[in-house]
Amino acid sequence: MATDSWAQAVDEQEAAAESIGSLQLNEKSEENGTTANATDSSTAAAKSEAEGKNKTNADEDDKEDKAAQSLLNKLIRNNLVNNTNQVEVLQKDPSSPLYSVKSFEELRLKPQLLQGVYAMGFNRPSKIQETALPMMLAEPPQNLIAQSQSGTGKTAAFVLAMLSHVDPNNKYPQCLCVSPTYELALQTGKVIEQMGQHYPEVRLVYAIRGNKLQRGMKPQEQIVIGTPGTMLDWCGKLKFIEPKKIKVFVLDEADVMIATQGHQDQSIRIQRMLPKNCQMLLFSATFEETVWNFAQRIVPDPNIIKLKREEETLDTIKQYYVLCNSKEEKFQALCNIYGAITIAQAMIFCHTRRTAGWLAGELSREGHQVALLSGEMQVEQRAAVIDRFRDGKEKVLVTTNVCARGIDVEQVSVVINFDLPVDKDGNPDNETYLHRIGRTGRFGKRGLAINMVDSRMSMNILNRIQEHFSKKIEKLDTDDLDEIEKIAS
Repeated sequence: MATDSWAQAVDEQEAAAESIGSLQLNEKSEENGTTANATDSSTAAAKSEAEGKNKTNADEDDKEDKAAQSLLNKLIRNNLVNNTNQVEVLQKDPSSPLYSVKSFEELRLKPQLLQGVYAMGFNRPSKIQETALPMMLAEPPQNLIAQSQSGTGKTAAFVLAMLSHVDPNNKYPQCLCVSPTYELALQTGKVIEQMGQHYPEVRLVYAIRGNKLQRGMKPQEQIVIGTPGTMLDWCGKLKFIEPKKIKVFVLDEADVMIATQGHQDQSIRIQRMLPKNCQMLLFSATFEETVWNFAQRIVPDPNIIKLKREEETLDTIKQYYVLCNSKEEKFQALCNIYGAITIAQAMIFCHTRRTAGWLAGELSREGHQVALLSGEMQVEQRAAVIDRFRDGKEKVLVTTNVCARGIDVEQVSVVINFDLPVDKDGNPDNETYLHRIGRTGRFGKRGLAINMVDSRMSMNILNRIQEHFSKKIEKLDTDDLDEIEKIAS
């Protein structure tokens, strides 16, 4: 599976991390961020570059793809993200009144579906559900393109739409849901089973590898969930599904879909078999140009829901930096911070799994309860590590960018950037920085972000991050310890 641009940038950060990490200071920087006496940076960078060519695969950065990240988020998600994003709605008919709901009762759901919603722990609609559900449940059906990250309740929303539109008396497929991978299809199926637990008349079948039906069979289940290739076979050459009877077509994780060879074409071919009045619902975590082009080919005359960027999360996060001269000095500064303040739980981000492994070992030797998370682990293994961390069995999670998105642990009060995030060209990766420090300051609480700076180059990166977000990042002094103690504990 091809990776997305962000994941590819993560994969290519190793070389940038090595060259930047080698530009160490001999003396502490002055207040304005310039060095009094730096090492021969060009020599160090050249040496690092040469060393980087000889690294083994074990020293490479995490090669993370979108499907694995999405699956991880689904496995570890046990509640909705308290998302502060504002929803931007573009209606196909701007003159039509925009409806939103503050309770599930307003949707006039079937009683058995309302029971299922509450059984899943949804007390009130999330931000995207408030606006999306009235559109998805409207009569006549309305098409929708929606941007929605993991944890915003979008899977529950389109599952509710499918369950609502199904006629349980008709024993044939009426709703199709296409997911980019086998594992993601199974996760969506679990949501259907949970939400439909009080609605046994409606059943689902998986159009996925390994689930082979005999030729000539016609599934009696009303909802089919599967991957594009198998779903296309069922609708086309195998004729298990009659496409013209489909009422709802859901295409989930569209950004993952188009990153996979063949999936985009297969999805379009399925869509072309469906009736013109079939409701088209497409969801994507990102809306890059390639996603937009794909979405517009799949979904005619759509309503569009976009989430505005969540840069306001920085308002609840106090940001500091600490000046160091080396990796070892950064570790010592980390120990000093832990010795000076009480920290509930912390996440520490490194560029590479090699650095993350070293740091986790050093922290363990210092007596800290440490969990290590990196990309060579299986998704299920990562989920188990995160669950242990969420349960408080480890107080420190050391990780690479594999964990920068979508993980919400209420007790995380401190995020430490052991290495500042850079892209493949060595420039500040502002998006990754935002996602990293956004692991704290959530659920309406204050958060603390501490950045380790060990070179003139990394000081320059930090200054550019400050400029990008127009948020001052202060130098951490002993005078600040009382204030950060209040946040960290």
